[in-house]
Amino acid sequence: MTSGCSRADVLRFPRFMGALAAVVAAVAVTVTAQQAPDRTKAPAIGPPPALKLPPIQKRTLTNGVPVWVVEMHEVPVVDVTLLIKAGASADPGNSFGLASLTADMLDEGAGAYDALGLADAVDFLGASLSTGSSFDSSTVRLHALLSKMDQALPLMADVALRPTFAQKELDRVRTSRITAIVQSRDNPATLASLAFPRVLWGLTHRYGTSAGGTESSLKEMTVADLKAFHTKFYQPANAHLIVVGDIGADTVTAKLNRAFGTWKGTAAASVAALPAAPQHGPRQVYLVDKPGAAQSQIRIGWIGVPRNTPDYFALTVMNTILGGSFTSRLNQNLREQHGYAYGASSSFDMRIGAGPFAASAGVQTDKTTESLKEFFKELDAIRTPIPPDELTRAKNYVALGFPSSFETTTGMAGRLLDLVIYGLPETYYNEYVQKIQAVTAADVKRVADQYIQPNRFAVVVVGDLAKIEKGIRDANFAPVKTMTIEDVIK
Repeated sequence: MTSGCSRADVLRFPRFMGALAAVVAAVAVTVTAQQAPDRTKAPAIGPPPALKLPPIQKRTLTNGVPVWVVEMHEVPVVDVTLLIKAGASADPGNSFGLASLTADMLDEGAGAYDALGLADAVDFLGASLSTGSSFDSSTVRLHALLSKMDQALPLMADVALRPTFAQKELDRVRTSRITAIVQSRDNPATLASLAFPRVLWGLTHRYGTSAGGTESSLKEMTVADLKAFHTKFYQPANAHLIVVGDIGADTVTAKLNRAFGTWKGTAAASVAALPAAPQHGPRQVYLVDKPGAAQSQIRIGWIGVPRNTPDYFALTVMNTILGGSFTSRLNQNLREQHGYAYGASSSFDMRIGAGPFAASAGVQTDKTTESLKEFFKELDAIRTPIPPDELTRAKNYVALGFPSSFETTTGMAGRLLDLVIYGLPETYYNEYVQKIQAVTAADVKRVADQYIQPNRFAVVVVGDLAKIEKGIRDANFAPVKTMTIEDVIK
């Protein structure tokens, strides 16, 4: 649950203001350049300044939970995140969505509070307390004024360690989730996002189904299931605390010890690595019929890379050029040049395991076939040598925008979480800009050749097949297979 706007949203690092001003200039130059027909003629901008971040101060609670603290004293607020190293990838094979539902239920009653009482207590402090789960981790996050930390931390500890998992709250939350799944039948964008991983990984692999689970799996979950997952994975040996804000390391460690230091448990249950899935190929088109759809939703791609790939920086630059920014080739083509879509993009969803790469857009129904042709035009073109000026603009775009992700306590905490979850070195962010700037045209060509292979991509289109199927088949992009909405959401 969240109360009001985060005060962290107004926190700024003065040392970054020069870099932020450069970002604005960089975007203006890039927009002008990319709208020009010749991608090689736009003026380049200078190299970005080096990024220097506050040090990570390390402490340990009496029960062994590691604590990382970064001090940010501009505003009297503190962000505390409890990281649990278990997410949807730890779901049992017959209970997809269990990690997500467990995290969702943590703040629906905890300690001596029922759901409404807990919400009132947090609101009274002017704080925000939220829970969440991804494929790789689960979190409990507190954001509060420094002056309210002594009252807020016990509430956070109740939520993390002593959830009640009341049956009536489970029934309510489950009903809400199932209703959202039923409503997704009428949302082509959601259907496309569900269908794409399904065709890449299938029904049984965990990545083939959304982290939130399915209607059938949610219906089967019980209070006992949630308690068992919580007991197994919410252990001190499986936890990490991240603190960012206007507080010293020793001071906050003492407070955390009072709230979490008595937390005892067994050895952490390790999350087994998900099995590798066979790569998609050759190219196949999958059509999902949604009669009356206002647009056709397109997803094109295959299984990508894990977060710890050594090609991360080259892939970041390459994808910025392809579809990772407003001025990317895909967006300029489908939106600015042809007007087929409000926006088009591409991304690598990097997890502990290899997540999906997808190029995507919602396009004008009567231009679905033409849009697919333009997608493949750009996917093929990214494999040819990148003009020097376009490469420089892309690297500067990434490097100059990077400091903004550390401006708020919430942003800083999120970056620190990535270090812990993916085992990245502590110097990672201080070296980030230099490594982006070191990417060469040859690097971009190499990763494009390896990871962008349009002839092996899955192509998912959700739309009104009465209007789009014939054109797609006549274009002969690849063999066509039709799927029902039930195939997508089951």
